[in-house]
Amino acid sequence: MTLFSLPFTACDGDIDELGHVNNAVWVRWVQELAVAHWEAVASAAHRAACVWVVVRHEIDYRGNVTAGEGVTGETWVPGPPRGARFDRRVRFVGADGRVKVEALTTWALIDRESGRLLRIWPEVAAPLLS
Repeated sequence: MTLFSLPFTACDGDIDELGHVNNAVWVRWVQELAVAHWEAVASAAHRAACVWVVVRHEIDYRGNVTAGEGVTGETWVPGPPRGARFDRRVRFVGADGRVKVEALTTWALIDRESGRLLRIWPEVAAPLLS
C-alpha cells in the first residue's frame, strides 16, 4: 500500500455555524485528494480516456478543525478493484497527530467518450495499488 498525501487548510468559507469545517467541505476534500492521487500516478493516456466517479461515501467524524487549521489528507487503495469499482481509504490528520476524519469511499471508472462504466483494467489499477 502506498500512501498519497496532500495538505489542506480550512478557510473562513469552510466553516459552519458550529465554528468548524462543514461536513460538505470534508466531502469536497475527499474528492480533491482522490483526484490529485489519480493525476499523480495515472498515465496521460488513462487520464484522457477515463474518469472516476464516487458512488459511495462512508465518513466518520472524529474531531473538529477550525479556520486557519491545517490537516494532512492521506489516501490509499487497500485492495484490487471489483469490476468497475474499487474502495479507497481516506483520513485527515491534524497537526496534533490526531485523526480528524476517516472515510471509506467507493469509486467507479467511467469511459470519458461514452459515459459508460468500464471494468478496471490491471494497468489502470496498478499505479493506485503500488
